[in-house]
Amino acid sequence: MARKKTRSDEALQKELKKSGEIPKHIAIIMDGNGRWAKKRGLPRVAGHKKGVDVVRDIVEACAQIGVDYLTLYTFSTENWKRPKDEVSTLMRLLLNSLKERLNELNENDIKLNCIGDMHSLPRDVQRQLKEDIERTKNNKRMTLNLALSYSGRWELVEAIKSISKKVLENKIDPDEIDENLIKQYLTTKDMPDPDLLIRTSGEFRVSNFLLWQIAYTEFVILDVLWPDFTREHLYNSVIEYRKRERRFGKVSEQIQNRKGIKNVQDFPAEIV
Repeated sequence: MARKKTRSDEALQKELKKSGEIPKHIAIIMDGNGRWAKKRGLPRVAGHKKGVDVVRDIVEACAQIGVDYLTLYTFSTENWKRPKDEVSTLMRLLLNSLKERLNELNENDIKLNCIGDMHSLPRDVQRQLKEDIERTKNNKRMTLNLALSYSGRWELVEAIKSISKKVLENKIDPDEIDENLIKQYLTTKDMPDPDLLIRTSGEFRVSNFLLWQIAYTEFVILDVLWPDFTREHLYNSVIEYRKRERRFGKVSEQIQNRKGIKNVQDFPAEIV
């Protein structure tokens, strides 16, 4: 996609895959495009354009190391409040990216999916998005989820509306409503919850992203702006994830060692 894999990168990926568990689902809050541009005296659009290039490379890298699902917080419900010219630029960049990357997705066996209110997007973006989703639907290597016009609260409101309608139609008994049923009405119903959430720009907040799904997700916050995010940052985030003891409410003694690395000392603290 974005760059030719170097021998060193291939070696890093090989070591990463053989040394321990790769998260099945990674979610990323891609923050800092505007600040990246401002630091360089550039218009905000320059940061967004650079950010698109980074997306290409990170999507490819995730597929190469064996991630099954990658969810990118691409455009939030709240982002509609930004200046109209910036929103228009973002939609134009999105449309161009969808047009240009379709062949790359198919070549890399990556399935495209959208979570969010697609109907609120411009019609030309909707059409291109639907076309790309249809033409990649049989790809198996990895699913790329674009969170577009998405927010966690919007998703939960939509789920509540759908369940309430079924209750009124006597298709659901209120006493049957539990976590498993609610999950079936979320945009992520066909995929596991994220194992790892990466946020760039050093901000310590979830910004209304996957509020239900990240209940037990491991967070890695990086003090790096998205346009500067590299494969090495991704690999090191996976290594950091492996250091965490995921207890899911249990105590340490109940948790068996995860497959792969048994001690974090078995792999360097950082990959580069």
